[in-house]
Amino acid sequence: MLTAAAAGSSLLAGCGSDAATTGGGGKKTTFLSYLPLETLSLTPELLAVSGGHFAKHGLEVTLQPVKGSPQAMQTLLAGTAPITRLGQIDVMSAIADTGQPMVNIGTLTRASTLRFVYSKKKHPLEKPEDFVGQTMGVPSEGGTSDKVVSLVLAGAGLDPEKTKRQVVGLTPGTFNLVEQGRIVGYVVSLDTANILAAQNPDVGVFEPGEYVTCDSQVYVTTKDAAKKDAEILRAFMAGIHDALAAIVADDSLDETVKQLRGTYSFSTLDDDKIAKASLTMLRNAWTGKDPSKPLLVTDETVWTSGYKELTDAGVVKSGGAAATWFDNSLLPKT
Repeated sequence: MLTAAAAGSSLLAGCGSDAATTGGGGKKTTFLSYLPLETLSLTPELLAVSGGHFAKHGLEVTLQPVKGSPQAMQTLLAGTAPITRLGQIDVMSAIADTGQPMVNIGTLTRASTLRFVYSKKKHPLEKPEDFVGQTMGVPSEGGTSDKVVSLVLAGAGLDPEKTKRQVVGLTPGTFNLVEQGRIVGYVVSLDTANILAAQNPDVGVFEPGEYVTCDSQVYVTTKDAAKKDAEILRAFMAGIHDALAAIVADDSLDETVKQLRGTYSFSTLDDDKIAKASLTMLRNAWTGKDPSKPLLVTDETVWTSGYKELTDAGVVKSGGAAATWFDNSLLPKT
């Protein structure tokens, strides 16, 4: 198993500060993460490492962070690694708009795990109309976060171009730009929103999932890799499934936090209150608040209705066969 220590919010892995790897023998593969490793949004992958779930299925996995979803997608398509996790919006945009040969092999979240943070004093963001004429901070131009802002506006019948975007960092420190009035708010992960709200009573949190239904997270491979690396992908998805099932069964989340801390250390994980609050919200997103439903299985009706939401908003091209863009066959039989 990997041993890791941290100073501040950084994560140090045995193979370097920019990747984490399971130990032991077995088949080796790399998971491309558009997220930094120091976030609870990556809990399924982190726990699959620290809890031995990948190893149980004979797999040694390197968690390799890359700079955002565009680079994750490009690296995947180049054949450097067979698996990544992306937003449904990015996947559908790439397939519908440019014909990229990608396929969703498992849906992780059934609700948005993005949050918009804002200043309650400066300019509350309580409804889509509050964004009009303002500037929102996003991690990258044209990425999922940017498109979610557009979808919130379009869904309310508002012109997305009436809200400017500015590329900013995802860290809690970026809130200084909000306090200075340079941006009205910015898009962050769920656990970053929780830590900001805990640190500063002026922080407000807007949940885009109340307005956008297609902002799910899915595991993605290429059509070629789905055939060539099918055995590895089945093992990977089985490890993720086992990690998710363990979290769902862990009502108190005590064991989940203990196992994660045995390997990792970063700010949102190290704080009991924030870690458990974030994990509870994430668990609800993974299960859709219905633990009886099978984990990771893509529902065709939900998937295709998400495509319609995107085409209706003009975010992606219409006319695509969305029902052919996913494949549940690499998931474990449960």
